[in-house]
Amino acid sequence: MEHIRLRPGMYVGGTDIRALHHLIYEVVDNAIDEALAGRCDTIEITLHDDDSVSVADNGVGIPVGIHPKEGISTLELVMTQVGAGGKFGTGAYKVSGGLHGVGVSAVNALSAEFRSRVYRDGYVWEQTYREGKPVTPVTKVRQMNGEDYTGTVQRFIPDFTVMDKNKFDYDTLVDRFREMAFVTRRVKITLRDERVKPIPRETTFYFEGGLRSFVRYLNRYRKPIHDPVYIEREIDFTAENKETYT
Repeated sequence: MEHIRLRPGMYVGGTDIRALHHLIYEVVDNAIDEALAGRCDTIEITLHDDDSVSVADNGVGIPVGIHPKEGISTLELVMTQVGAGGKFGTGAYKVSGGLHGVGVSAVNALSAEFRSRVYRDGYVWEQTYREGKPVTPVTKVRQMNGEDYTGTVQRFIPDFTVMDKNKFDYDTLVDRFREMAFVTRRVKITLRDERVKPIPRETTFYFEGGLRSFVRYLNRYRKPIHDPVYIEREIDFTAENKETYT
C-alpha cells in the first residue's frame, strides 16, 4: 500500500481537489457494481462534519470469510490489494468505473483512517485500517436485527499529509451522482451534507428511464422533434491490446 501513498497520481489522478473527490467516486463505484449485478438499489453518501465520508449500500455485503487462495478474510483482501475485487469472478465487479479500476484499496491507502462495516450472514462485521494497514482483525460486532439490511458501509477520512487540504464540494458531487443515477437506472442515490447546520442538505436521484431520462434532462429547456429513441442490448466481447515503447 505504500506505493500508492508515494505515487497517488498513478491511482487517483493526483492530490488536488479532483483527486479528493475521486476517493469518493472509487468507493461509490463498488456500490454501483453491486447495483449492476442486481444486488443493490440504494446508495447513500454522507459528508460528515469531521471531514470524513461514508458510503452505504444495501447490496449483499463484501464477503468476510477466508479467501481460499489468499488465506485472509476476503474483506481484508478487497481493502488492501489493488484490484482485488476482480478475483471473485461472480460478476459483482464486472464494471470498472474508476480512474484505473484500482478500487477501494487505493482509497484505503490514502486515508488517515478507514472503517469497513459489513452486514452479512446474519451478523455485523467490522475492520479498521490506518494508512491502508489493518489495525484490527475482521470482528463480529453483533447479530443483525430487524432494522438492519444486508450491505456495506465504508467510512473514511482522507490523509491530508498526502492529499492537499481541501473541502469536498457539494455541487461537484451532486453533478457526478446525478450522472451516475442516469446511467444506472432504478437505483436511488442520495447525497447528504451534515456539514450544513442546523439542518443538513440532501439531494436524491432516481431515474426509471436511465439514458432516456438523461436525454429528457438535457432537453428540458428545448422542444424536441420526437421522443428519445432508446435501444438496449447486452453482449459479451473479447479485446486484445499490445503496445511497445522505444
